[in-house]
Amino acid sequence: MNPLLMKVNPVLEVCVDSVESAVAAQKGGAQRVELCANRGEGGTTPSAAMMEQVRKRVSIQLFAMIRPRPGDFCYSSAEFVVMRRDIEIAKDLGVDGVVVGILTNRRAVDAKRMKILQRTAFPLPVTFHRAFDQSRNPLEALETIVQLGVSRLLTSGQKQTALEGLPLLATLVERSQGRTIVMPGGGVDAQNAGLIMKVTGSSEIHVNSAVQREVRQIDAGKKWSLGSYEVVDSTKVRRIVKAMKSI
Repeated sequence: MNPLLMKVNPVLEVCVDSVESAVAAQKGGAQRVELCANRGEGGTTPSAAMMEQVRKRVSIQLFAMIRPRPGDFCYSSAEFVVMRRDIEIAKDLGVDGVVVGILTNRRAVDAKRMKILQRTAFPLPVTFHRAFDQSRNPLEALETIVQLGVSRLLTSGQKQTALEGLPLLATLVERSQGRTIVMPGGGVDAQNAGLIMKVTGSSEIHVNSAVQREVRQIDAGKKWSLGSYEVVDSTKVRRIVKAMKSI
């Protein structure tokens, strides 16, 4: 285990897409929320109203996803303009950081445009999200991210889940040498959070669907479902926090 892990308080970041979920994450003991829309499609930029209302309701760190659409991470010039403007709006609404990632057509980190987005976000910290997991050469991508001065990297180790990506995650933490925070995410829950931290030496963890509870709406008269949505379960968040602190 990385000895630095014992010197830093663990940080839990919870992905949320509503005011209710953000409040529940805070209640459960999370230190940060990543706010997005379209969570089922990997997340896109939340509305200005959503950012505004979440900021009013939670005091923990609020990071906003900046992603103009689902799909790949190679953006047109028009989409890039939207991303810059969304960062400006997010800053005006009082977020504490932004989460973004851009790749070139060759699946390398787009350093040129990332620099522009970082300047737009300054002085807020920037997280490079799981676009990294689509990069062609992960160690090269890590070094580019480090050289850019990105604050943290969210990754599953280029696998479906962080558990599957443990070997690469451990290598990334070691290679980063504290120059950027490598934050494992993907399939993390109370049962595996501690193991992931031990093996990788990471002090921050990102959780998503692992802390969700489904809410169904039923018409009492017709007995048919009007659909469902997911809300963060503060009890599950609390269990993950406990597991992280037990390391």
